[in-house]
Amino acid sequence: MAMEGRYANWPLILVLCGLLPLDTQAGRQMPKLSDKKLCADAECSHPILIARALQDYYPQDCRFIPIRQGQLVYVYAMLKDQGKLFWAGSVQGSYYSEQEARLGHFPSSVVEETHALMPAEVVVPTDKWDFYCH
Repeated sequence: MAMEGRYANWPLILVLCGLLPLDTQAGRQMPKLSDKKLCADAECSHPILIARALQDYYPQDCRFIPIRQGQLVYVYAMLKDQGKLFWAGSVQGSYYSEQEARLGHFPSSVVEETHALMPAEVVVPTDKWDFYCH
């Protein structure tokens, strides 16, 4: 009995230390939009171009990001299988309200390229994390 009480708190200690993950429903896997993407580098970590939103875009699900007309978008990848219909990038919130950049997909038709930064010549396979919703 004394031994059971002694080890009863181990699962809690492991969870708090991050060694035992909690089973949460915080995210979900969404269908892939493409099997490949065009990027500037193998990790898709460098922006390909900067674009300006031509119109507001309201996302259809959590894979996509909302964009406001006139907002600048940093494009990191162009989805290859969809005829470059969807791009992946980030938008920065307004200076006073939202400081975090948001990452996600959006239709290429809602933006216009303003500055080319690097050529998108590296073909990178997409993985499940490209379409994972938090």
